[in-house]
Amino acid sequence: MMKCTKCYSADAVMRAGFIRGRQRYLCKACSYHFTDDKTPQVSETKPRQTTISDVAKVLGVAPSTVSRALNGHSDINANTRQAILEVARQLDYQPNLLAQSLKSSETNTIGVVIPDIERPFFATAVSGIQQVVGEAGYRVMICQSKESYDMEVSNVQALIASRVDGLLICHSRETENFDHVKPEACRGIPVIHFDRVSNEVDSAKVILDDWNGAFSVTEHLIEQGARRIAILAGPESLLISRNRLAGYQNALKRHHMPLRPEYETHINFRPEAAVAALDNWLSLPEPPDAIFAINYTNAFDLLVALKQRGIRVPDDMAVVGFGDEFMASMIEPGLTTVNLHPYRIGQQAARLFLEQVRQKESFQPRTFVITGDLVIRQSSLLGKGSFFKLEI
Repeated sequence: MMKCTKCYSADAVMRAGFIRGRQRYLCKACSYHFTDDKTPQVSETKPRQTTISDVAKVLGVAPSTVSRALNGHSDINANTRQAILEVARQLDYQPNLLAQSLKSSETNTIGVVIPDIERPFFATAVSGIQQVVGEAGYRVMICQSKESYDMEVSNVQALIASRVDGLLICHSRETENFDHVKPEACRGIPVIHFDRVSNEVDSAKVILDDWNGAFSVTEHLIEQGARRIAILAGPESLLISRNRLAGYQNALKRHHMPLRPEYETHINFRPEAAVAALDNWLSLPEPPDAIFAINYTNAFDLLVALKQRGIRVPDDMAVVGFGDEFMASMIEPGLTTVNLHPYRIGQQAARLFLEQVRQKESFQPRTFVITGDLVIRQSSLLGKGSFFKLEI
Protein backbone atom coordinates (compact mmCIF):
# COMPACT_ATOMS: atom_id res chain seq x y z
CA MET A 1 0.00 0.00 0.00
CA MET A 2 1.34 3.43 -0.99
CA LYS A 3 1.72 6.00 1.80
CA CYS A 4 1.73 9.79 1.36
CA THR A 5 5.28 11.10 1.61
CA LYS A 6 4.00 14.23 3.39
CA CYS A 7 1.32 13.15 5.90
CA TYR A 8 2.04 9.40 5.75
CA SER A 9 -1.62 8.62 5.23
CA ALA A 10 -2.27 5.39 3.34
CA ASP A 11 -6.03 5.29 2.99
CA ALA A 12 -6.36 8.59 1.10
CA VAL A 13 -3.75 7.92 -1.63
CA MET A 14 -4.85 7.39 -5.25
CA ARG A 15 -3.12 7.21 -8.62
CA ALA A 16 -3.07 10.44 -10.61
CA GLY A 17 -1.45 9.71 -13.97
CA PHE A 18 2.21 9.75 -14.94
CA ILE A 19 4.95 12.34 -15.08
CA ARG A 20 8.32 11.82 -16.83
CA GLY A 21 7.70 8.11 -16.91
CA ARG A 22 6.89 7.83 -13.17
CA GLN A 23 3.59 6.93 -11.53
CA ARG A 24 2.04 10.07 -10.01
CA TYR A 25 -0.10 9.95 -6.83
CA LEU A 26 -2.52 12.31 -5.02
CA CYS A 27 -3.14 12.26 -1.31
CA LYS A 28 -6.76 13.41 -0.72
CA ALA A 29 -6.05 13.96 2.96
CA CYS A 30 -3.50 16.73 2.41
CA SER A 31 -3.98 17.46 -1.34
CA TYR A 32 -0.32 16.61 -2.00
CA HIS A 33 1.00 15.21 -5.28
CA PHE A 34 4.06 12.95 -5.29
CA THR A 35 5.72 10.21 -7.30
CA ASP A 36 6.99 6.74 -6.48
CA ASP A 37 10.80 6.88 -6.59
CA LYS A 38 10.88 3.13 -7.21
CA THR A 39 9.09 3.47 -10.53
CA PRO A 40 11.58 2.76 -13.33
CA GLN A 41 12.87 5.89 -15.03
CA VAL A 42 13.43 6.43 -18.73
CA SER A 43 16.98 5.38 -19.48
CA GLU A 44 19.37 8.11 -20.63
CA THR A 45 21.01 5.70 -23.08
CA LYS A 46 19.22 3.26 -25.31
CA PRO A 47 21.48 0.36 -26.26
CA ARG A 48 18.78 -1.31 -28.36
CA GLN A 49 15.54 -0.48 -30.10
CA THR A 50 12.71 0.21 -27.65
CA THR A 51 9.85 -2.31 -27.72
CA ILE A 52 6.22 -2.17 -26.64
CA SER A 53 7.21 -4.30 -23.66
CA ASP A 54 9.70 -1.63 -22.56
CA VAL A 55 6.97 1.03 -22.60
CA ALA A 56 4.60 -1.30 -20.73
CA LYS A 57 7.20 -2.04 -18.05
CA VAL A 58 7.76 1.64 -17.26
CA LEU A 59 4.03 2.22 -16.84
CA GLY A 60 3.15 -1.02 -15.14
CA VAL A 61 0.55 -1.96 -17.73
CA ALA A 62 0.16 -4.88 -20.11
CA PRO A 63 1.92 -4.75 -23.51
CA SER A 64 -1.46 -5.28 -25.15
CA THR A 65 -2.68 -2.07 -23.51
CA VAL A 66 0.29 -0.18 -24.95
CA SER A 67 -0.33 -1.68 -28.37
CA ARG A 68 -3.99 -0.70 -28.38
CA ALA A 69 -3.16 2.82 -27.19
CA LEU A 70 -0.51 3.31 -29.88
CA ASN A 71 -2.95 2.08 -32.53
CA GLY A 72 -5.71 4.44 -31.40
CA HIS A 73 -8.18 1.90 -29.99
CA SER A 74 -11.19 3.57 -28.37
CA ASP A 75 -11.30 1.21 -25.37
CA ILE A 76 -8.25 2.88 -23.76
CA ASN A 77 -8.80 5.60 -21.16
CA ALA A 78 -7.75 9.02 -22.46
CA ASN A 79 -5.38 9.67 -19.54
CA THR A 80 -3.79 6.25 -19.94
CA ARG A 81 -3.36 6.77 -23.67
CA GLN A 82 -1.73 10.14 -23.08
CA ALA A 83 0.66 8.64 -20.51
CA ILE A 84 1.59 5.81 -22.91
CA LEU A 85 2.23 8.20 -25.76
CA GLU A 86 4.42 10.38 -23.53
CA VAL A 87 6.56 7.45 -22.33
CA ALA A 88 6.80 6.11 -25.89
CA ARG A 89 8.09 9.51 -26.97
CA GLN A 90 10.63 9.66 -24.13
CA LEU A 91 11.87 6.16 -24.93
CA ASP A 92 12.02 7.00 -28.66
CA TYR A 93 9.80 4.06 -29.50
CA GLN A 94 9.62 3.31 -33.23
CA PRO A 95 7.19 0.78 -34.74
CA ASN A 96 8.78 -2.48 -35.88
CA LEU A 97 8.08 -2.41 -39.61
CA LEU A 98 9.17 -6.03 -40.05
CA ALA A 99 6.77 -7.20 -37.36
CA GLN A 100 3.97 -5.23 -38.98
CA SER A 101 4.80 -6.73 -42.37
CA LEU A 102 4.42 -10.25 -40.95
CA LYS A 103 0.79 -9.41 -40.27
CA SER A 104 0.02 -7.57 -43.50
CA SER A 105 2.46 -9.41 -45.85
CA GLU A 106 3.47 -5.96 -47.14
CA THR A 107 6.16 -3.49 -46.07
CA ASN A 108 5.44 -0.69 -48.56
CA THR A 109 9.16 -0.79 -49.25
CA ILE A 110 11.03 -1.58 -52.46
CA GLY A 111 14.70 -2.46 -52.80
CA VAL A 112 16.91 -0.90 -55.47
CA VAL A 113 20.33 -2.36 -56.32
CA ILE A 114 22.67 -0.28 -58.46
CA PRO A 115 26.38 -0.59 -59.29
CA ASP A 116 27.56 2.77 -57.93
CA ILE A 117 25.57 5.57 -56.27
CA GLU A 118 28.40 8.04 -57.02
CA ARG A 119 27.79 7.71 -60.76
CA PRO A 120 25.38 10.47 -61.85
CA PHE A 121 23.56 8.08 -64.19
CA PHE A 122 22.58 5.68 -61.40
CA ALA A 123 21.87 8.43 -58.86
CA THR A 124 19.53 10.11 -61.35
CA ALA A 125 17.79 6.81 -62.16
CA VAL A 126 17.19 6.27 -58.42
CA SER A 127 15.66 9.76 -58.21
CA GLY A 128 13.23 8.81 -60.95
CA ILE A 129 12.33 5.59 -59.11
CA GLN A 130 11.81 7.41 -55.83
CA GLN A 131 9.60 10.07 -57.37
CA VAL A 132 7.16 7.51 -58.81
CA VAL A 133 6.98 5.00 -55.95
CA GLY A 134 7.02 7.77 -53.33
CA GLU A 135 3.79 9.17 -54.76
CA ALA A 136 2.35 5.65 -54.50
CA GLY A 137 3.24 5.40 -50.79
CA TYR A 138 6.39 3.28 -50.99
CA ARG A 139 9.73 3.79 -49.28
CA VAL A 140 12.98 2.98 -51.10
CA MET A 141 15.94 1.01 -49.74
CA ILE A 142 19.04 1.62 -51.88
CA CYS A 143 21.99 -0.78 -52.07
CA GLN A 144 25.07 -0.49 -54.25
CA SER A 145 27.15 -3.40 -55.47
CA LYS A 146 30.26 -1.29 -56.22
CA GLU A 147 30.46 -3.33 -59.44
CA SER A 148 30.95 -6.54 -57.41
CA TYR A 149 28.97 -9.70 -58.14
CA ASP A 150 29.35 -11.01 -54.58
CA MET A 151 28.13 -7.74 -53.09
CA GLU A 152 25.22 -7.68 -55.52
CA VAL A 153 24.12 -11.15 -54.42
CA SER A 154 24.49 -10.16 -50.76
CA ASN A 155 22.41 -7.02 -51.32
CA VAL A 156 19.64 -8.95 -53.05
CA GLN A 157 19.51 -11.56 -50.28
CA ALA A 158 19.41 -8.87 -47.58
CA LEU A 159 16.55 -7.04 -49.30
CA ILE A 160 14.57 -10.24 -49.74
CA ALA A 161 15.13 -11.09 -46.06
CA SER A 162 13.81 -7.60 -45.23
CA ARG A 163 10.60 -8.56 -47.03
CA VAL A 164 10.65 -5.77 -49.61
CA ASP A 165 7.61 -5.67 -51.86
CA GLY A 166 9.69 -5.41 -55.01
CA LEU A 167 13.25 -5.44 -56.32
CA LEU A 168 14.59 -3.09 -59.00
CA ILE A 169 18.09 -4.00 -60.13
CA CYS A 170 20.86 -2.90 -62.48
CA HIS A 171 23.57 -5.57 -62.55
CA SER A 172 27.26 -5.13 -61.80
CA ARG A 173 29.89 -5.44 -64.52
CA GLU A 174 31.06 -8.71 -62.90
CA THR A 175 27.65 -10.41 -62.95
CA GLU A 176 27.46 -13.42 -65.22
CA ASN A 177 25.28 -15.70 -63.06
CA PHE A 178 21.73 -14.53 -62.45
CA ASP A 179 20.36 -17.26 -60.19
CA HIS A 180 19.95 -14.79 -57.31
CA VAL A 181 17.25 -12.83 -59.19
CA LYS A 182 15.30 -15.79 -60.57
CA PRO A 183 11.76 -16.36 -59.19
CA GLU A 184 12.68 -19.26 -56.93
CA ALA A 185 15.40 -17.17 -55.22
CA CYS A 186 13.23 -14.07 -54.88
CA ARG A 187 10.26 -15.91 -53.32
CA GLY A 188 7.75 -14.43 -55.70
CA ILE A 189 8.84 -10.82 -55.14
CA PRO A 190 8.43 -8.76 -58.35
CA VAL A 191 11.80 -8.12 -60.03
CA ILE A 192 12.29 -5.27 -62.49
CA HIS A 193 15.53 -4.95 -64.46
CA PHE A 194 16.81 -1.64 -65.81
CA ASP A 195 19.83 -0.60 -67.91
CA ARG A 196 22.06 -3.67 -67.38
CA VAL A 197 19.56 -6.50 -67.69
CA SER A 198 19.54 -10.27 -68.00
CA ASN A 199 17.73 -12.17 -70.73
CA GLU A 200 17.94 -15.30 -68.56
CA VAL A 201 15.27 -13.91 -66.24
CA ASP A 202 11.66 -13.52 -67.38
CA SER A 203 11.13 -10.11 -65.82
CA ALA A 204 9.91 -6.68 -66.84
CA LYS A 205 12.81 -4.61 -68.17
CA VAL A 206 13.69 -1.04 -69.03
CA ILE A 207 16.53 -0.90 -71.51
CA LEU A 208 18.24 1.65 -73.67
CA ASP A 209 18.16 1.56 -77.45
CA ASP A 210 21.85 0.66 -77.35
CA TRP A 211 22.03 -0.57 -80.93
CA ASN A 212 20.66 2.60 -82.54
CA GLY A 213 22.51 4.84 -80.10
CA ALA A 214 25.84 3.26 -80.99
CA PHE A 215 24.95 3.30 -84.68
CA SER A 216 24.21 7.06 -84.61
CA VAL A 217 27.41 7.87 -82.71
CA THR A 218 29.54 5.86 -85.12
CA GLU A 219 27.77 7.29 -88.17
CA HIS A 220 28.36 10.80 -86.81
CA LEU A 221 32.11 10.10 -86.63
CA ILE A 222 32.07 8.79 -90.20
CA GLU A 223 30.26 11.93 -91.36
CA GLN A 224 32.97 14.01 -89.68
CA GLY A 225 35.58 12.29 -91.79
CA ALA A 226 36.85 9.58 -89.40
CA ARG A 227 37.96 6.39 -91.18
CA ARG A 228 39.76 4.47 -88.46
CA ILE A 229 37.22 4.28 -85.65
CA ALA A 230 38.07 2.23 -82.56
CA ILE A 231 35.54 1.12 -79.96
CA LEU A 232 36.22 0.80 -76.25
CA ALA A 233 33.60 -1.79 -75.32
CA GLY A 234 32.72 -3.15 -71.90
CA PRO A 235 32.74 -6.74 -70.60
CA GLU A 236 31.50 -9.20 -73.22
CA SER A 237 29.12 -10.69 -70.63
CA LEU A 238 27.08 -7.47 -70.50
CA LEU A 239 24.20 -7.24 -72.93
CA ILE A 240 24.76 -3.49 -73.37
CA SER A 241 28.33 -4.16 -74.51
CA ARG A 242 27.20 -6.61 -77.13
CA ASN A 243 24.39 -4.37 -78.38
CA ARG A 244 26.55 -1.24 -78.60
CA LEU A 245 29.31 -3.18 -80.36
CA ALA A 246 26.73 -4.47 -82.86
CA GLY A 247 25.47 -0.93 -83.53
CA TYR A 248 29.03 0.26 -84.13
CA GLN A 249 29.78 -2.63 -86.50
CA ASN A 250 26.60 -2.12 -88.50
CA ALA A 251 27.33 1.58 -88.98
CA LEU A 252 30.73 0.67 -90.43
CA LYS A 253 29.13 -1.92 -92.72
CA ARG A 254 26.44 0.52 -93.83
CA HIS A 255 29.19 2.91 -94.96
CA HIS A 256 31.27 0.14 -96.56
CA MET A 257 34.08 0.43 -94.04
CA PRO A 258 36.06 -2.64 -92.92
CA LEU A 259 35.68 -4.21 -89.47
CA ARG A 260 39.16 -4.23 -87.97
CA PRO A 261 39.49 -6.50 -84.91
CA GLU A 262 42.49 -4.55 -83.64
CA TYR A 263 40.18 -1.55 -83.15
CA GLU A 264 37.76 -3.47 -80.93
CA THR A 265 38.74 -3.77 -77.26
CA HIS A 266 36.71 -5.08 -74.32
CA ILE A 267 37.56 -3.74 -70.87
CA ASN A 268 36.08 -3.81 -67.36
CA PHE A 269 35.33 -0.05 -67.41
CA ARG A 270 38.21 0.71 -65.05
CA PRO A 271 40.29 3.83 -65.89
CA GLU A 272 43.60 1.97 -66.06
CA ALA A 273 42.12 -0.48 -68.57
CA ALA A 274 40.96 2.39 -70.78
CA VAL A 275 44.41 3.98 -70.75
CA ALA A 276 46.08 0.63 -71.53
CA ALA A 277 43.76 0.18 -74.53
CA LEU A 278 44.62 3.69 -75.73
CA ASP A 279 48.36 3.02 -75.55
CA ASN A 280 47.89 -0.21 -77.45
CA TRP A 281 46.03 1.60 -80.24
CA LEU A 282 48.64 4.35 -80.40
CA SER A 283 51.32 1.72 -80.97
CA LEU A 284 49.60 0.36 -84.10
CA PRO A 285 51.05 1.16 -87.57
CA GLU A 286 47.71 2.87 -88.28
CA PRO A 287 46.36 4.30 -85.02
CA PRO A 288 42.66 5.22 -84.85
CA ASP A 289 41.58 8.72 -85.75
CA ALA A 290 38.49 8.41 -83.54
CA ILE A 291 37.50 6.42 -80.45
CA PHE A 292 33.98 5.51 -79.35
CA ALA A 293 33.87 4.70 -75.59
CA ILE A 294 30.59 2.93 -74.76
CA ASN A 295 30.92 4.20 -71.18
CA TYR A 296 31.13 7.98 -70.77
CA THR A 297 33.46 7.81 -67.75
CA ASN A 298 35.97 5.98 -69.92
CA ALA A 299 35.63 8.77 -72.48
CA PHE A 300 36.76 11.18 -69.74
CA ASP A 301 39.70 8.84 -69.01
CA LEU A 302 40.68 8.96 -72.67
CA LEU A 303 40.49 12.75 -72.86
CA VAL A 304 42.84 13.09 -69.88
CA ALA A 305 45.27 10.48 -71.21
CA LEU A 306 45.36 12.01 -74.70
CA LYS A 307 46.10 15.43 -73.25
CA GLN A 308 48.94 13.97 -71.18
CA ARG A 309 50.39 12.47 -74.36
CA GLY A 310 50.20 15.74 -76.27
CA ILE A 311 47.47 14.51 -78.63
CA ARG A 312 44.86 17.14 -79.42
CA VAL A 313 41.12 16.43 -79.34
CA PRO A 314 39.50 16.72 -81.83
CA ASP A 315 42.26 18.01 -84.15
CA ASP A 316 44.35 14.84 -83.85
CA MET A 317 41.78 12.35 -82.62
CA ALA A 318 38.03 12.47 -82.04
CA VAL A 319 36.48 11.00 -78.87
CA VAL A 320 32.82 10.21 -78.20
CA GLY A 321 31.07 8.66 -75.23
CA PHE A 322 27.73 7.05 -74.40
CA GLY A 323 25.75 8.56 -71.54
CA ASP A 324 25.43 12.26 -70.82
CA GLU A 325 25.92 14.14 -67.54
CA PHE A 326 26.87 17.66 -66.52
CA MET A 327 30.65 17.08 -66.76
CA ALA A 328 30.33 16.27 -70.46
CA SER A 329 29.44 19.89 -71.24
CA MET A 330 31.85 21.46 -68.73
CA ILE A 331 35.12 19.83 -69.79
CA GLU A 332 37.28 21.19 -72.59
CA PRO A 333 36.63 20.09 -75.25
CA GLY A 334 32.98 19.29 -74.58
CA LEU A 335 32.24 15.57 -75.00
CA THR A 336 29.97 14.32 -77.78
CA THR A 337 27.77 11.63 -76.30
CA VAL A 338 24.26 10.16 -76.11
CA ASN A 339 21.80 11.43 -73.52
CA LEU A 340 20.32 8.25 -72.03
CA HIS A 341 17.59 9.97 -69.96
CA PRO A 342 18.33 8.11 -66.69
CA TYR A 343 15.52 9.87 -64.79
CA ARG A 344 13.05 8.58 -67.35
CA ILE A 345 14.56 5.09 -67.04
CA GLY A 346 14.03 5.11 -63.27
CA GLN A 347 10.48 6.39 -63.62
CA GLN A 348 9.56 3.70 -66.13
CA ALA A 349 11.10 0.92 -64.02
CA ALA A 350 9.04 2.10 -61.05
CA ARG A 351 5.86 2.23 -63.15
CA LEU A 352 6.42 -1.35 -64.31
CA PHE A 353 6.73 -2.41 -60.65
CA LEU A 354 3.46 -0.68 -59.72
CA GLU A 355 1.79 -2.21 -62.77
CA GLN A 356 2.93 -5.69 -61.70
CA VAL A 357 1.66 -5.12 -58.14
CA ARG A 358 -1.76 -4.06 -59.43
CA GLN A 359 -2.13 -6.86 -61.97
CA LYS A 360 -0.57 -9.61 -59.81
CA GLU A 361 -0.82 -13.01 -61.55
CA SER A 362 -2.20 -11.52 -64.77
CA PHE A 363 0.90 -9.34 -65.28
CA GLN A 364 2.86 -10.15 -68.42
CA PRO A 365 6.55 -9.07 -68.28
CA ARG A 366 7.47 -6.71 -71.06
CA THR A 367 10.49 -4.71 -72.15
CA PHE A 368 10.29 -0.93 -72.37
CA VAL A 369 12.89 0.73 -74.60
CA ILE A 370 14.21 4.25 -73.95
CA THR A 371 15.67 6.05 -76.98
CA GLY A 372 18.65 8.28 -76.34
CA ASP A 373 19.51 11.52 -78.09
CA LEU A 374 22.84 12.27 -79.79
CA VAL A 375 24.41 15.36 -78.22
CA ILE A 376 27.16 16.75 -80.47
CA ARG A 377 29.95 18.75 -78.88
CA GLN A 378 33.46 19.74 -79.85
CA SER A 379 35.27 16.44 -79.08
CA SER A 380 34.02 14.81 -82.30
CA LEU A 381 34.26 17.68 -84.78
CA LEU A 382 37.13 16.46 -86.93
CA GLY A 383 35.94 18.30 -90.00
CA LYS A 384 35.06 16.76 -93.34
CA GLY A 385 38.00 15.18 -95.11
CA SER A 386 40.44 16.12 -92.38
CA PHE A 387 42.33 12.93 -91.67
CA PHE A 388 45.18 12.66 -89.21
CA LYS A 389 47.94 10.09 -89.34
CA LEU A 390 49.58 9.85 -85.97
CA GLU A 391 53.34 9.44 -86.01
CA ILE A 392 54.76 7.51 -83.04
